[in-house]
Amino acid sequence: MTATPETDHIRIFDTTLRDGEQSPGASMTLEEKLQIAEILDDMGVDIIEAGFPIASNGDFEAVGEIAKRSKNSVIAGLARAIHADIDRCGEAVKHAGKGRIHTFVSTSPIHLKFQMNKTEDQVMEIITDTVTRSRNLIDDVEWSAMDATRTPIDYLCRCVEAAIKCGATTINLPDTVGYATPDEYKAMFEDIRERVPNSDQAIFSVHCHDDLGLAVANSLAGVAGGARQIECTINGLGERAGNAALEEIVMAIRTRGDVLQYATQIDPQFMVRASKMVAGASGFAVQYNKAIVGKNAFAHESGIHQDGMLKNAETYEIMRPEDVGVKATSLVMGKHSGRHAFRDKLRELGFELGDKALQDAFRRFKELADRKKHVYDEDIEALVEDEITILGESTKVIALTVIAGTGGPQKAILTMDVNGQHITKEATGDGPVDATFNAIKAIVPHEATLSLYQVHAVTEGTDAQAEVSVRLEAEGRIATGKGADTDTLVASARAYVSAMNKLALRQQTDNPGALQAV
Repeated sequence: MTATPETDHIRIFDTTLRDGEQSPGASMTLEEKLQIAEILDDMGVDIIEAGFPIASNGDFEAVGEIAKRSKNSVIAGLARAIHADIDRCGEAVKHAGKGRIHTFVSTSPIHLKFQMNKTEDQVMEIITDTVTRSRNLIDDVEWSAMDATRTPIDYLCRCVEAAIKCGATTINLPDTVGYATPDEYKAMFEDIRERVPNSDQAIFSVHCHDDLGLAVANSLAGVAGGARQIECTINGLGERAGNAALEEIVMAIRTRGDVLQYATQIDPQFMVRASKMVAGASGFAVQYNKAIVGKNAFAHESGIHQDGMLKNAETYEIMRPEDVGVKATSLVMGKHSGRHAFRDKLRELGFELGDKALQDAFRRFKELADRKKHVYDEDIEALVEDEITILGESTKVIALTVIAGTGGPQKAILTMDVNGQHITKEATGDGPVDATFNAIKAIVPHEATLSLYQVHAVTEGTDAQAEVSVRLEAEGRIATGKGADTDTLVASARAYVSAMNKLALRQQTDNPGALQAV
């Protein structure tokens, strides 16, 4: 939806790859970040905050590579109010067609006293120095007042005026701890824009956390107060309770144009694909009742609701599922479907596979169809995503037999392909999953520790596919793997091996000191 004379364009600033990745355990590989950045660029995101370049060599590499590959989006990097951070950020985004340095400093009394041990005047000097340094490196500079909503308005006005005077082109006033209410947040922007004499020289931005469940409401309230950039993440991913969800903001604006007379350039048909990609990379599953992209967002079980839907979909749906990339029909494939129909279904779901990948995926689909009464779109998506992961790995699960029951001990007999060699080992454990993972360790010895094991059903029914997420940690590195199968133990083994392969390839270094973020 493009802005018209009757609407204002709202810039969408996506920080999934920076603030989203700061969620404990949500670390992503370089390849995963590149894939997510590509879909964000394709869907029309105005600004992609690609990372925190000073945080690690891996983050620096990711921001730099995304900057080189970006077609349309502005590529931003985050920098603390420190010369080394700013210089590193400038180096990372310099190859972007459109680059931005996003620097920030705390302004609230509680942060100044307990976190920074600085006076208000000292922070003013920091703002002047660091914004000027950033602007000398690049034309597009965003400055953020961390914990703006708990900062006295008089002092906040002084800080904003100084940042704009030194060259900041975007001013972000974040609700860093999710403390504000919509009325308060709107009033803050109105006051700042009215009282700061040079406020017309910058775009104002909102950045809201969801600690009280108000992130989306506050973001829209800030826009009503004059902000024209919204900072958000796919699935609302982010620290603590997360950030405002991009998909919810965009669809609220599209659906309620009668009262929200704004427009974004986001193509919402990418939303479900982006959601699943971020969920897979982060290991954070999307809750079923999540607005817009949750599995149940367009599902109806109540007889009254079903009756209304059959008569007119608008009785219970305020958006069309196809507008956000959800297919209206999900039960269309079965064991009698052919290769051509399978390929067409994959294209409909957004997958384009090469011949070998298609052959392997089709074989697994046929095996799944023989085991399941009904095969849903979600089953096929999980299967293909799992197949894509497997094709890129050097260590694969070939066969698994598990002996379990009340008698114990539980035993797993596992065969794996390790760099082309088939190896079989037997192991016991405290339960079938533990025995399976012990068998993997017997074949591929390692010191990684298991920090997350999560199982959920892809579809309903006792024959549903299990989708398993496994997170491993070793030497400060984290990797998440996923696996899907009607057999939960097979899915578990695949997820564990996927995480193990990713961990072996991870090249990130440890963070050089504690990092803060807006």
